[in-house]
Amino acid sequence: MRLPSEEIKKIIIFRALQLGDMLCAIPAVRALRRAYPAAEITLCSLPWAKSLLERFPDYFDSFIHFPGYPGLPEQDLNPAEFTAFLAAVQAENFDLALQMQGNGSVINPMVELFGAKYTSGFYIEGHYYPKNELFLEYPDQGSEINRHLLLMNHLGIPSQGNYLEFPLTESDKGEFDNLDLPLEPQRYICIHPGSRGAWRQWPVEHFAALADHCYEHGFTPVITGTKEELSIAEAVRAHMKNEPLMVVGRTSLGAVGVLLKNAYALISNCTGVSHMASAFKTKSIVISMDGEPGRWAPINRELHYVIDWTQEPDFDKVAGWLRDLVNGKVISLSS
Repeated sequence: MRLPSEEIKKIIIFRALQLGDMLCAIPAVRALRRAYPAAEITLCSLPWAKSLLERFPDYFDSFIHFPGYPGLPEQDLNPAEFTAFLAAVQAENFDLALQMQGNGSVINPMVELFGAKYTSGFYIEGHYYPKNELFLEYPDQGSEINRHLLLMNHLGIPSQGNYLEFPLTESDKGEFDNLDLPLEPQRYICIHPGSRGAWRQWPVEHFAALADHCYEHGFTPVITGTKEELSIAEAVRAHMKNEPLMVVGRTSLGAVGVLLKNAYALISNCTGVSHMASAFKTKSIVISMDGEPGRWAPINRELHYVIDWTQEPDFDKVAGWLRDLVNGKVISLSS
C-alpha cells in the first residue's frame, strides 16, 4: 500500500539501537527518502545517534532523544522524561510513524501513541499492533538489511539497493590525521576484539594468534576499540609474540571510519565495525558469536568471510582464511 506523497510531509522513524543496527537500516531509509524526497524525516533514537544527522544529512532532517520505555533494555526508563517526550512527539503531528525497532512485540503500543496520521511497522501474532494494512508480519529470517527493505516494499516503496553507507567528513579525516599514526594504506589490518556483550567476544588468544600472523606477513596489526574495551585489547596484546599498534580509546567514530576505509582488512566479532567495513568494501573476517550470522553478518560473502562460531568453532579454518587473505589469494569458503 503506497501512501499518497502529498499527505506525507513529516515522518518519524523509531529505532533506538546501536551503531551496527542503525547502519543496517540505512538502505531502507535511503528508499524512504527517494519515495518522499520533500518530507521532513525525524530520527527517534538513543542519544549517541544524533551524530547520524551530520553523517547522513540527505536522509535525516531532525532528531528526538528517546528517554526509555518499559521492556526495552537499551535505555533506562525515566518516567517524567518519557511523559514530556510523548507530548512533544504528539505535538509534531507526524504524518507517518515507522516502527523499525524489531518485531514490535514490546514497542508497537508506544509508537501508536505518537499520534501520527499513519503508523507502520512490524508485528508478530499474539502481540498488539494497530490493525491496519501498513503493518507487516515480522520476517524472522534473512539479513537485517533486507528485513527492513521488505517493510519498505510493503509500503509500495521500491528498494534503492541493499548496500551499506558510512559517509566520511572532512572532520573525520582531520581527526584521523591528528593521530599521526605510522601507517601506510593497505599495509595494515585492523583487529577489533571488543563487543558490547562478553558472550559475543571471541577468545583473546585467537585474536592474538591472527594478529601475530598479520605481523609476520608484513602487515601492521592495529588493535581498535573504545576505551571501555581497553582491557580486552590489552589481553590480546599480552598473548601476542609481536607488538601491535594500539589505538584503543584514541579514535573517534569518524577516525575509525578512515582507518577502516584504508585498511587491507578487518578481523572482528560481528559488531558495528563489521558493517562499517562492509560500507567501505574493506575485506573482513567476521566471527559470529550470537548464532545469527544470516541476520547480522555482511551480505557480500565474496569480500567478507563469516563463520558461525556457535556451530563451527574451527580456528584452523579461520587461520586458513587469513593465510589466503594476506597472500592475496581468493578465499575458498568451502575449504
